[in-house]
Amino acid sequence: MKIIKQFTSYIQAERRYSPLTVKSYLRDLERYGDYMAAAYGVENLCKVSTPMIKSFLVSLKEEGLSNRSINRMISTLKTFYKYCMREGLTETSPMVGIKNLKQPKNLVKFVPENDINKVSFENLDEYTIKRDELLFEILYQTGIRKAELIGLKDRDVDQLEMRIKVLGKRDKERYIPVGRDLLAMIGHYQTLRDGRFEVHADRLLLNDKGEEMTPYFVYNKVHRMLEGVTSLRQKSPHVLRHTFATHLLDEGASLVAIQKLLGHTDLATTQVYAHNTIEQLKKIHQQAHPKGG
Repeated sequence: MKIIKQFTSYIQAERRYSPLTVKSYLRDLERYGDYMAAAYGVENLCKVSTPMIKSFLVSLKEEGLSNRSINRMISTLKTFYKYCMREGLTETSPMVGIKNLKQPKNLVKFVPENDINKVSFENLDEYTIKRDELLFEILYQTGIRKAELIGLKDRDVDQLEMRIKVLGKRDKERYIPVGRDLLAMIGHYQTLRDGRFEVHADRLLLNDKGEEMTPYFVYNKVHRMLEGVTSLRQKSPHVLRHTFATHLLDEGASLVAIQKLLGHTDLATTQVYAHNTIEQLKKIHQQAHPKGG
């Protein structure tokens, strides 16, 4: 259809959409156009009514498309009809009143406490073992992000106040309390590190050459540590962040406290962990309650 070609040329040339996105829009609109022609005999997509579009979306659901895929189609059609109005091809958009479908919330992936305790470290030299242990424990005991871990400096560790200072997103600082055992690990590691490297980068944790760790270095270390203890597909530093928050919530910590520790601006971001815990409680209830099944 001519209008579809004009639209895809517009989003490619003027809106600077990527070739992949343009291809996706084109595929969606061709499917939409085929349906309107076959079901209603409508060739001019600017003449389509809202009930027709609703029937099209129902047909997608009946074909087994996920809500996510249908929502992508809705987004395509909204953008398309905004273009039609812009070009004066239609006065109003038939997409008015059509809302996205609800999508099921994905549960946050975390490592159970029993499995966390099974983590072991490669039998290398003492410096490397203690560095890897500390890398893992800081991530798990503080919930900081990979980039925040890499950026930690010696002066960020306050032994007296028993806390570490973290520089988060948009250079926002926050303080995270830490226990005596972790502080002792940090002190022991620093002694090994300074004895190994006469000159080193201004960072708390270093790679094997005394340089700042790369994101890949940290990811690779955590992946290897988790490989033998969990069947989760994702074995990244961010899984340890999720694990930190989930374990705190399970132990009775408030969402507001976890929000501050994680450095979330919006409490809604933190509430995903509450949803995760509720789902876990449902499973426990179904398994343990006499009438839970």
